[in-house]
Amino acid sequence: MSKKKPIDPIPEEFSSYEEAAEFWDTHDTTDYPNAFMTVEVQSELRKRHTEIEIDADIAKALRGQARRKGVTAGHLASHILRQRLTTNK
Repeated sequence: MSKKKPIDPIPEEFSSYEEAAEFWDTHDTTDYPNAFMTVEVQSELRKRHTEIEIDADIAKALRGQARRKGVTAGHLASHILRQRLTTNK
C-alpha cells in the first residue's frame, strides 16, 4: 500500500515574488485543487509583429534616425517600408 506524502499548506502570504517562486518550484499545483479557480478570459490580438533580419549597420542607422525623430525603430521601419512599398505598386 502506498502512503500519501504530506502536503504543506500554502502560506497565507509570500514576502516576495522570489519566496513564492521557491514555494511553487518545490510544490505541485495539482496537490492543491481547491486553491485555484477557473477563470474565463476573452482576448483579442490587436497587432501582429513580424521579425525580419537586417544588417547590423542598417539597424544602427535606423536606431539613430529613430532616436533623432523621437520614435521607435520599429515605428520608423514600418513607416519607411510602407512608403517604399506603396510608391512601387
